[in-house]
Order: sequence, then C-alpha cells, then structure tokens
Amino acid sequence: MELRDKSIIVTGASSGIGAASALLFGEEGANVVLGARRSAELEKLADTINRGNGRAIFLAGDVMDENYANALVDLAVTDFGGLDGAFNNAGILGDLVQVPDMQLRNWNEVISVNLTSAFLAAKAQIPAMKKNGAGSIVFTSSFVGFSNGGMPGMGAYAASKAGLIGLAQSLASDHALDGIRVNALLPGGTLTPAGGSDPGTLEFIANLHPVKRMANATEIAQAAVFLLGGRSSFMTGSPMIVDGGMSVRLT
Repeated sequence: MELRDKSIIVTGASSGIGAASALLFGEEGANVVLGARRSAELEKLADTINRGNGRAIFLAGDVMDENYANALVDLAVTDFGGLDGAFNNAGILGDLVQVPDMQLRNWNEVISVNLTSAFLAAKAQIPAMKKNGAGSIVFTSSFVGFSNGGMPGMGAYAASKAGLIGLAQSLASDHALDGIRVNALLPGGTLTPAGGSDPGTLEFIANLHPVKRMANATEIAQAAVFLLGGRSSFMTGSPMIVDGGMSVRLT
C-alpha cells in the first residue's frame, strides 16, 4: 500500500499506461482523480477502483484546456482534501512522417498534447502541492525522447518527449525546497491501444529491445508507483528509463 490515502491525478487515464496506472494506484490505496476525454471509459475505471482498495472520481475534458487542468486539481482538493501526486501521462503519437513531409498542424497538435498539456497541468498542480508542503509529479516521456533508437518519422513525438525531460528537470530545481519532486518516466515500447495492432510493426518495435519484447502497461505503472511513492524520496529531476534494455543497445 505504497500510496495509501495519497491524492493523485492521472491524465490520459482512459486506456493504456494511464488506465493501468490508475488501477494500480487504487490497489495501493490511493485516492485517484481520473482525467481523459472519454467519459464512459473513465466511469468504468472509477467503478473498478471504487470496488477495491482505492477511491476514484473522474472528470472528462481536454488536457490542452487550462481550465480543465485547474478543475482536476479542484476536484482533488475538494473531494480528497488536497493533492499529493500527479501522473501527467496524456499523449499522442501523431503522424509518423519525416519532418519535410510533416504538416504544421500535426507538429502543433503533438507538441500541444504531449508537452504544453504537461506545462498546464504542473502550473495548476504545484500551488496545491505547496500548500501541502510536499508532492510528486511524474511526466510520461519516452525512450524516444532520450535516444531515437531507430524509430522512423518521430520528429514531433521525440521533440515533445525530450521537452518533458527538460521541463521535469527545470521544475525539480525550482521547487525542491517546496518539497515537490518532479521526474520523467521513459517507457520503452509498450503494448497499448495507441501503439496499434499491426503484427509487423509490433514485431519490429519488440526486436529493437534486447529483451525482444514490448512492455505491458502494468510494468510501466509499477515504475510510476515507485516515483510517486516514498521509496523514491531522493529522486527528483531524473529521467527514469524503463525500456527493456534499449539504452544499453544504443551505447
């Protein structure tokens, strides 16, 4: 029960790493505020968490809306008495094309959803955590934000995920004396709906890893529990790589 009675926001919670993490946070005894666009999926997830060790409430909305970021924090404070942690996980792949062929619309969308939404989330979350005198924020970056690893057409995605590492490090420095830790979680290839289901593509991604497989979402969620919990109390500003050995292959 690493997260017992901790109030934690999860964005991108309707599927994939976000949903798996919210479920695991609930199993660890957390009070979870679920955020994503799809209300029906959030409601089902909240019901599952509420039948177990945790408590959950949800609010559907757009992570690129600053009012929505503020509303998620308000829910945590109003319903759970404060905000202890946040897993800012929402993200998209965008169109996988080389930069000369990329539409500005695609670039802007990927940067907005993956990076600007994290800025808006942290902007809303940090004042609430300062009132508590402590807090932990985790951004879902990617191994692609650390080193491309042979993945084609990832210009916008890689830039956004590298930006999250820089944002985490800057916030960690700015708010260390406020008792707020900020880290980036860098998953390797992970089996999620966003990654598609084409067997050839999945096999290609799996074979990039020395372990010759992709992660399941719960494996990444376990790392998020560690970063949000007390066992990582001396970690801040860290890009935590959970990539099945990808970084070893690239060195």
